[in-house]
Amino acid sequence: MNVRLRSLLISILGLIATQEIHAQLCQGSLGDPIINTTFGAGNNPGAALSAATTNYQYIAADCPNDGSYTVRSNTSGCFGGNWHSLSGDHTGDANGYFMLVNASYSPSAFYLDTVKGLCGGSTYEFAAWVINVIDPSKAPGSIEPNLTFSIEKTDGTVLQTYNTNNIPTSSTPAWRQFGFFFTTPGGISNVVLRIFNNAPGGNGNDLGLDDITFRACGPQLTPSVNGIAGNTGATCEGISKSFNLSFSVSAGFNNPSFQWQQNIAGVWTDIPGANAASLVRNFTATAPPGGNTYRLAVAEAGNLGSLQCRVVSPVITIQVNKIPVTTAVNNGPVCPGNILQLTAAGGAQYSWSGPNNFSAGIAAPVVNNIAANNAGKYYVMVKNAEGCNHLDSTTVVINPAPAAQVSFTAAAICKGDSVKLSVGGGTGYSWQPATGLSASSIANPTAAPLITTSYIVTVTNQFMCTDTAAILVTVLNKPTADAGPDRIIIAGNSIQLQANATGTNIIYTWVNALNINDPYLLRPTVNPKVDAKYILRVASSNGCGSALDTMNVFVYKGLYIPNAFTPNGDNINDTWNIPALGAYPNFELSVFNRYGQLIFRSSGFNKPWDGKFKGMNVTAGAYIYYIDLKTGNGLGKLSGTVMLIR
Repeated sequence: MNVRLRSLLISILGLIATQEIHAQLCQGSLGDPIINTTFGAGNNPGAALSAATTNYQYIAADCPNDGSYTVRSNTSGCFGGNWHSLSGDHTGDANGYFMLVNASYSPSAFYLDTVKGLCGGSTYEFAAWVINVIDPSKAPGSIEPNLTFSIEKTDGTVLQTYNTNNIPTSSTPAWRQFGFFFTTPGGISNVVLRIFNNAPGGNGNDLGLDDITFRACGPQLTPSVNGIAGNTGATCEGISKSFNLSFSVSAGFNNPSFQWQQNIAGVWTDIPGANAASLVRNFTATAPPGGNTYRLAVAEAGNLGSLQCRVVSPVITIQVNKIPVTTAVNNGPVCPGNILQLTAAGGAQYSWSGPNNFSAGIAAPVVNNIAANNAGKYYVMVKNAEGCNHLDSTTVVINPAPAAQVSFTAAAICKGDSVKLSVGGGTGYSWQPATGLSASSIANPTAAPLITTSYIVTVTNQFMCTDTAAILVTVLNKPTADAGPDRIIIAGNSIQLQANATGTNIIYTWVNALNINDPYLLRPTVNPKVDAKYILRVASSNGCGSALDTMNVFVYKGLYIPNAFTPNGDNINDTWNIPALGAYPNFELSVFNRYGQLIFRSSGFNKPWDGKFKGMNVTAGAYIYYIDLKTGNGLGKLSGTVMLIR
C-alpha cells in the first residue's frame, strides 16, 4: 500500500473513531479458535514480531519509548511508576507474554496480520484484550488509547471496522476485551487484520495487547440431557444408565449439518456416524469413574469438513461417579447398660438400620443403656455428595453381665464394732467407699465405719462387664452421759439440772435420786434440803452399753457475804468469794474504791476477787460492793463494804 493510500485510509478510520460504536461479540455459538495469538510464554523478553506484523521498533528491555514495543510477561516501575506494574498476561499467567506498546507521536497502524483458510460466506468473531497501562494517580490527564480494528480483503477493501473509543485508565490494572463479528464474501478465504492507534503519543496512549482470536460464529446451541435443559448428567459406577444428549439449534445456518465429538485424552475426536442433533450414550455397570465430555460441531452443509467453518456447542459432561469407600465400626464388644457407639465414614449422608427396630440418620449414632436384644448386625447406607450409595455393616457383640449377689443388704453395729460383708457373682470386686474397710478389692471385707455408710460393690466378670449392689451399715452411737455442771441453791429453793446425753435409741435414769420430780427426765427439777449428789445413767436400747455421770447440788442456808479477806499469798482467805451467788444465775456484783472507781465486776458466773485491779494489787482498806441478784421482783439488791487486809 502506497503512503498516500495509507494516509487516506487512516483519515477515514479517524472519522469512524469519532462515532460511538459498540462491541458486538458473537451471540451464538463459536468454533474453536482459527487464530489465537497469545504472543507465547517464557522468560523476559519475548521474541520480536515478524517485520510484516508491525512497523514499530522492537526493544528487548522493559518500558519501550514512543513508537516502540516489546514482548513481556511482566512490566514494573516504568517511567517513574507512571505505568501500572503488570505481573502477568490478561489470563494472570506469570509466564504468559503480551505485546507492550508505547504509541508513536502520530496516529498509525501498529499491528498487521493475515488470517488464512476462512470459509467464504461465513460469519466470524474477532476479539482482542487490551489494557491502558497508565496509572491515573501518577500521570493524571494522560492521553487515552483509541483503537480501530479493521478487517480487510487482501486487496485493501475494508470488510468491517470497529472502534474502541477512548480506553479509560483505572486505579488498578484492568484488561478489557474488544471485538465484533463479520461475514466473509463468497469465495474469500483470506483476510487482513489491521489495528490502528488513532490517538497521538508523547503523553500517554500506552497499552498492552493480548489474546487475539478469530472464531467461526453460528447459531445458538442450547444443550439438554434426557430432555432436561442443562449440560450435565451423572451416574454411579456399577450402574447401567443411558443418556440422550441433544442441542436445539437457533436460526443462522440455512441447512446445518452436525458432527458429535468426544474429548479423548485432551483431543476432540469425531464420533463416527454421530451426525444428528441428538446422541444416545449408554454407560454400563463396568464404566470406569470419571468425566466424559461431548460437544456438537455444526456447519452449513458442505462446510462440515472444514474446521474453520464449524461452530461448536457448549460441552456436555456425563460424570461417572465413584461409589463411596466406606467404613462401619462399633465400640464393641460392649456390656449391658453401657453406651453403644456406631461410626460410619466415607459419605455425606447416612441411614442406619438394625436389631430391635433401630434406625438413625447420622454418621455416628449412639444407643444408650444397651441391652442383650441390641446385639446383631447393623447396616448403614452411605451416600456421597454425588448421590452414589454403598451399603456397609458392622456386627455388635454384647457380652453378658454378672449378677452381684450380697449375703445381706443392711446391718447395724455399735460404734467401734465391725461386721463382715460378703458378695459373689463375679471374678473381681471393688467396694466404695474404702473408708472403714479392711480391704476394698476382696469379696468379704470387714467393715468398721465410724458413721452410717452405704457400701457400693462393683462386681466384674471375665468380660469386664459389671453389676453393682449395696449394703447399708448403720452405725449406732454408744451412749454418753453428762449430768451437767454442779449447781448451787439456797435452802428451800429448787433447780433444773442441765444434763446432756448422746447415743442411738437411748433411755435416761437418775440413780438413787432424792427430791427429784421425775428420775426418767433428762433435765429434771430437784430441791434437796442438804448437799446432794445426782447420778445420770444413759443406756442403749440396742445393746450398745450404758454410761454414768455425776453432778452435785450444793445447798446454802442463805447468802453469806464475807466482810474481809487477806490476799497475801498464804492460800488462806486469799480471795473474796461468795459461793452462794451461784444460786442466782443472773446476778451482778460490782466493787468500787473510795473514789467511786469500778475496780472489779462479776456477773452470771461467780468469780472470786483476788484484790487486784488491771493485774496490780490494790491498797488495803475498805471497798464498797453492790450486788443485784436479779430476782425479778425488785428485791435482792445488796450493798456493803469489804475490808482488804494485807
